[in-house]
Amino acid sequence: MATHFGKEGVVTAGGTGIGELTGYTLETTADVVEDTQLSDAGKTFVAGRTSFSGTLEMSYDETDSPQQTLTAGTTIAFILAPEGNSSGDETFTGSGIVTGMSVNVTLDGITTRSVTFQGTGTLVRGTV
Repeated sequence: MATHFGKEGVVTAGGTGIGELTGYTLETTADVVEDTQLSDAGKTFVAGRTSFSGTLEMSYDETDSPQQTLTAGTTIAFILAPEGNSSGDETFTGSGIVTGMSVNVTLDGITTRSVTFQGTGTLVRGTV
């Protein structure tokens, strides 16, 4: 069984790596539709459409052009690579609409940026 350090993860947006990335999440879901018949003793269901969304976390860097493109309402093409970007590493590729962007400032901490997105279309699972 392989394990991976988070530091191996890479995210590209619009074909360019996002600088100062500190973490991300990717969530996939599937609709479930009931197809129970009147004569069934128990409820039955079938899988419906799938969707995905996520969050990107990074240290704020106003000089990083990919960070600057991550504004609310923008559609982005992205590749999430949890293992890194070496040959054979797994990737998740898709498009998403940025649904929110926040800048977080604390008295004694690093200024950060958090971006949320809603996937549109199909998420493709592949390898580098």
